[in-house]
Amino acid sequence: MKFIVSSSYLLKQLQVLGNVINSSNTLPILDNFLFDLDHSVLTVSASDLETTMSATLGIDSESKGSVAVPAKLLLEILKTFPEQPLTFTVEENSTIEISSNSGKYALAYAPGDEFPKSVNLDDPSVTLVPADVLATAISKTIFAAGNDDLRPVMSGVFFQFSPQGLTFVATDAHKLVKYARTDVTASQVADFIMPKKPLNILKNILGTSDAEIKIEYNDSNATFSFDNYVLMCRLIDGKYPNYEAVIPKENPNKLMIDRSQFLSSVRRVAIFSNKTTHQIRLKIAGAELNVSAEDIDYSNKAEERLTCDYQGDDMQIGYNSRFLTEMLTNLQSDMIMLEMSLPNRAGILTPVDGLEEGETVTMLVMPVMLNS
Repeated sequence: MKFIVSSSYLLKQLQVLGNVINSSNTLPILDNFLFDLDHSVLTVSASDLETTMSATLGIDSESKGSVAVPAKLLLEILKTFPEQPLTFTVEENSTIEISSNSGKYALAYAPGDEFPKSVNLDDPSVTLVPADVLATAISKTIFAAGNDDLRPVMSGVFFQFSPQGLTFVATDAHKLVKYARTDVTASQVADFIMPKKPLNILKNILGTSDAEIKIEYNDSNATFSFDNYVLMCRLIDGKYPNYEAVIPKENPNKLMIDRSQFLSSVRRVAIFSNKTTHQIRLKIAGAELNVSAEDIDYSNKAEERLTCDYQGDDMQIGYNSRFLTEMLTNLQSDMIMLEMSLPNRAGILTPVDGLEEGETVTMLVMPVMLNS
């Protein structure tokens, strides 16, 4: 088994696949890349059993075969090469030799058939989604997903597909984000919960792609195919909470304000807040928003006044500044709307401008009780 490949081309593909490999694996074979060669097509795969990703590379070769090559060692050596063709030759003594312009390097390999086989989806449902839409949906929602191992369904992003549009939801019970598109639709109704790890991998590579992504899914697995990549992952098992029930429908108090100005103010004032509750107080009356925080233990306090456009009753409401900062950072609009009903009910943040047609973003933040 022998093939020739460009060093930078191979490195670029392997760096993407390397994100799948865990730092500590239960099976030693998972520390390897699987190289599957079929004449001029090389398929390289990486897996952690839950997520498997493969890339198809066009190379120069006349042979067939498969070997598992140590991932860390291979990435380290490839990073040091300037752009040049590399020749990989599988030797009899269980080593694979790499020949470059300047020398030869031998790594031990394992037989390819020891590598776990990827699952084939039986009769999956298929939906096509433009890369930029999926990339935006992931980045808008993933930050709001939880990290609680006791509630695994909330540690992922909920995908809801229907002929009316696509909806992506993430929540950790303190904050919730719902991102919806009506300009992209699916042929039938389906929903599933995607884990964070494969979504982060997708987010990092979709930004540069203008491809259409083919998503295939059944009850237990989902596959994302685009360009020369295929990413397959096991879905999170369980029923997603009824998020619609938590979004308050009647919100008479509406505050419209410049996003970056509000964000800067929250960030500054939050420095003076209590280090365990991160609580800040919003006091709204007429066209004035008063943002304040106090840490009684250390006698630290801060207060800022902002002008805003407000319709509703005068009110005071407390929020965790970290959640508010995360949400405001994640929105790209110039102006935002904060809709509230009562100081103990969730507030709804939405962008006023900067959205594409058919796109909606709804962010929900739970208040914290104010100690008067």
